[in-house]
Amino acid sequence: MVSRGCPTTGVSPTVTQNNIYESGENSASTALSVSAAMALAKRSLESVTVRMLGEVSEVSIKAGYKAAYFTVKDSSASLPCMMWNNRYRACGVQLTVGQMVELEGRFTLYAAKGRMNFDVFSITLAGEGNLRLKVANIAKKLQAEGLTDPARKRPLPLYPEKIGLVTSPRSAAVHDVLRTLRRRFPVATIYLAGVPVEGAQAPVGIIDGMRCVVNAGSQVVLVVRGGGSFEDMMPFNDENLARAIAACPVPVVTGIGHEVDTAIADMVSDFRASTPTAAAEAVSPSRESLDVLFQSQADALATGVRRIIAAQKAFVERASDRPAFRDPAFLFASEAQALDTSIERLNRAMPAVLEKNAIFIATARQRLVASGPHITEKPQAELSRNAARLDDLSPIKTLARGYSVTRDENGKIISSINQTEIGQRVIVSLADGRLDCKVGGIDEIDLFGRNKEINHG
Repeated sequence: MVSRGCPTTGVSPTVTQNNIYESGENSASTALSVSAAMALAKRSLESVTVRMLGEVSEVSIKAGYKAAYFTVKDSSASLPCMMWNNRYRACGVQLTVGQMVELEGRFTLYAAKGRMNFDVFSITLAGEGNLRLKVANIAKKLQAEGLTDPARKRPLPLYPEKIGLVTSPRSAAVHDVLRTLRRRFPVATIYLAGVPVEGAQAPVGIIDGMRCVVNAGSQVVLVVRGGGSFEDMMPFNDENLARAIAACPVPVVTGIGHEVDTAIADMVSDFRASTPTAAAEAVSPSRESLDVLFQSQADALATGVRRIIAAQKAFVERASDRPAFRDPAFLFASEAQALDTSIERLNRAMPAVLEKNAIFIATARQRLVASGPHITEKPQAELSRNAARLDDLSPIKTLARGYSVTRDENGKIISSINQTEIGQRVIVSLADGRLDCKVGGIDEIDLFGRNKEINHG
C-alpha cells in the first residue's frame, strides 16, 4: 500500500518535471544543482509511507553501528533497508536470512552516495515466520523456568501394564501406535483418549485427554500425531499444553510429526520420540528382548537354585557325620548320668531327713504342751480382773442395790426434774421389772438432800 501523509488515505503521489518547476523554487530556465535535486527528491520520497512484504537476503548488524542494515527481495527486485537501533530493539524480531518480513517505512536518499534506502519504522514476521517467533519466545520462557531441563525428566517404566494414548482417533498415528504395542507388548492395557490434534481448541482437548488416561490408571502417557505443516503442529506449541505435560504425575512421551519436527511439547516431555511409532517403541519392550530377558533370568534362577541345593546337601552330609546323629543317646548321655546320680543321692538322703524332721516335730510338740499353761496364765488373770470391773460397773447390779432408772415415753433417760412436768407419764426401771408411773408432784432438793420447794399436782 502506498500513501501520502497518512497511510490510510490510499492516494499515490505523482511527481513530474512540471511539478518540480511549478514548485516556485526555480524557474523553467534555471537548472538545479545536484544537491538541490537530491534534496527535492529526498523530500518527495520521505513524504510517502509504504508497507511491503519481502524476503531477507542480507543482514549486517554490527556493534557500534547506529542502525541495522539489511536487504529484502522478491522474485524480480531487491531493496536495501536500514532501521535505527532503538526501533530494531523495540520490534522484538531477530533478523536472519530467509525470513519473510512485513516492513513499514519510507524511502529516503543518501545524498552523499546518491543511494536510495528504505527507512524502516517497524518489522513483523510474516506467515510462518511470525508463528516461529511466537514459538521461540514461548520456548525461551519455559526454558528460563527450567521446564525443559533434562534433569527434571523422569525415567520411563520398563514394563508398563497400563499405557495412555492421546491422539486423533481417525489418524494414521493411532493405528501405528496400537499395531506396534500389540506386536511388541500385547499384555499391556491401552487407554485411548480420542482428541482433535489441529485447530484452536486442540490444546484444551489434548490436556483433557491426558487427564482422563491418567485418572484411568495409566503409568505412562503417549501424546502423538502424524506429520503436517508448521501451522498444523501449532497446538503442540501451546504454552498451557506444555505446562500440563510438565505437571503430569506420570511420565509423558511425545511423538509429534516426523523426525525433523520439534515442538515445545517435545521439549518439556520426559521423552521425545521422532515419530508416533518410535513413541510406542519407547514404552514397550520388544518380544525378542523379552525372550532374551526371560531366558537370562531363567538361567540365573536355575543356577542359583542349583547352588543352594548343593550347599544344603553338603550341610546335611556334614551333619550326618556327627556323633549325635549316629547315636541318638549321645545327645543326652551327660544329662542322663547326672539325673541318675541325683536320684541316688536323693534316695540316700530322704530317710535321714524324714527321721530328723520327726524328732524335731516331737520335741516342738512337747515344748508347746509344757509351755501352754504359762502362756495362758497372764491373759486369764487379766480377763478375771476386767470381768470383775465390768461387774462392778454393771447398771443391773446398781439397780439390785435399790436404785432405779427413769425414762420418758420415748425411752430417753430422765436425769433432772427439769426434764419432767406434772402429769407426765414416765417409766421407772427396777432390778426385777418396770413401773409405769405418772408424775404427781415435783420436789427440788439442795446439796444436802433437803427439800427446797414442794410442788403438788
